[in-house]
Amino acid sequence: MKPVIGITSTLARLNANSEGVYVHQDYYRAVEAVGGLPIVLPLASIETVKQLIDLCDGLIFTGGEDIEPSAYGEEAIAELGQTLPLRDQIELEAIRYVIDADKPLLAICRGAQVLNVALGGTLYQDLPSQYEGALEHVQKGVPRSRDTHEVLLAANSRLAHIFGGAGVRVNSLHHQSLHLLGQGLQVTAISPDGVIEGVELRGSTFAIGVQWHPENMAAAGDRSMTKLFAAFLEESQTSVEQRKPSQASKG
Repeated sequence: MKPVIGITSTLARLNANSEGVYVHQDYYRAVEAVGGLPIVLPLASIETVKQLIDLCDGLIFTGGEDIEPSAYGEEAIAELGQTLPLRDQIELEAIRYVIDADKPLLAICRGAQVLNVALGGTLYQDLPSQYEGALEHVQKGVPRSRDTHEVLLAANSRLAHIFGGAGVRVNSLHHQSLHLLGQGLQVTAISPDGVIEGVELRGSTFAIGVQWHPENMAAAGDRSMTKLFAAFLEESQTSVEQRKPSQASKG
């Protein structure tokens, strides 16, 4: 049985007669490539979302809109981007549900920020205006799949083990980042300017947040980012084994 991987979505509107669930295709392509069975989770009621999470062996919380600052006790600044409060409300509760269930979790870009806020942390609403000396974290004129800077990995971290070294090249498509850390999180990756690029939740089976977009790199054939999805799928496979009926129950 393939691990079932739930992938969070946002809302998109193509025209007056076509609007609804949207997720970038590279998320499910990256999952498929390492042997997972991807399903897209709609922005339904939290009760429905929780039931869908129960059916999944692992969860990916995806990128997208800025998080409404009121979710972490701040007023919005002028540089804040587009927000979607409905998504914030659902995902903050959903990610806590995933953590409580100790299901494998890979939180990407906005997803890493949701993870941090859900655990009581805060964000830089806009790096260029709030973080002195920040690199250009929104790459321009470069494909999403291309790496633009290195991140440094903490020794003995799960990320260092997955990537097999003290650093890895990543893409960069964010203007926000983690500020004060949420409870239980530890920083395991930083960019050269000191911006937090990766976190891991202590005591969890597998709960990693990354600020870059590994799905774009993996879908384009990047072997390092494929390793990240493969490690996530390997942990999710454990849930599959637990769901299998025993031989006694079959007999």
